[in-house]
Amino acid sequence: MIHPSIERRRVLAAAVLGRETGAPDSGPEDGEPLHAVTGEIRDISPHLIVVETAEGGEERLIIAPWATAWHGGDTPPGDLPVGARVTMRALRDGRVVERIWADTIRLTGTIESIEGRKDITVQLDCGPHRGRRTAVIPYRASGRLRVRHPQFEPGYLFDAIGIRKDGASLALLPATSQPAHPAPPPPYTGAQSHISGTVTWSDIFDAEERGAAYPMVEPSDAACPDAGMSCAGLPYLAIGSLIHVRNVCASRSASMSIVACGCVAGRFCDRCVECGTSPRGRIAELAPASFVELGGELIDGCFNAQIGWG
Repeated sequence: MIHPSIERRRVLAAAVLGRETGAPDSGPEDGEPLHAVTGEIRDISPHLIVVETAEGGEERLIIAPWATAWHGGDTPPGDLPVGARVTMRALRDGRVVERIWADTIRLTGTIESIEGRKDITVQLDCGPHRGRRTAVIPYRASGRLRVRHPQFEPGYLFDAIGIRKDGASLALLPATSQPAHPAPPPPYTGAQSHISGTVTWSDIFDAEERGAAYPMVEPSDAACPDAGMSCAGLPYLAIGSLIHVRNVCASRSASMSIVACGCVAGRFCDRCVECGTSPRGRIAELAPASFVELGGELIDGCFNAQIGWG
């Protein structure tokens, strides 16, 4: 996902603006640092997990006595299946796991068609970078999703969290409440001096990637016909720009690069209600690892945030 010219752009921007050229700080400002560890389970017990990383290496981590896991529902960590792909939140330099999400996916886009009466199949337009995806809503999850998605018809937005199972993408939990408007959102309203809103996560990023997808990427820079949609009053920024993201709920913050166009996030003029109520509009989508390291819970789907410019 990372744009090939990001490092060069950062060097040029630093030269013009008199900044340091080092990589953006990925650590939180407050509390013990959190670390995201990803991989595929090779062995697991109630006290130890062994995963194979994307590079083919092996990580052995201690599972804390208070650790919890989610695999389509809450489950004891030791019951997770070998072969599941996991994102873990770890403490103590990334060696002690306290939270595990297994085979977790996010299905975000515009509804194109709906079929079925019990188990429902939804075809989604997930934007130019993600293409079309098929979500299956099991009957047991349909009531919860319909409460948060009352306009369940083509042309309206859909956002759910679920798991990969037997080759299918199962939508199990509403990620946020559905905006009342069909896609696209209300028009761009001009930049504000102080930007607050909703930050979400997306599974378009590679497993161990860090960074953000941003709605108001310069259209010529992003090669994205849908760039420039936002009701949050965001300024245009280039791929490779730094943003400073603060999770208001967890009092954690980090600087990170814009590595992708967040045009799908720009369609959503909704709110996050995880701690208080955010202003309308999604201001960034983070890689799962970045979201977790800022204290986010993948199954919550969002946190209330403020962003500034690096």
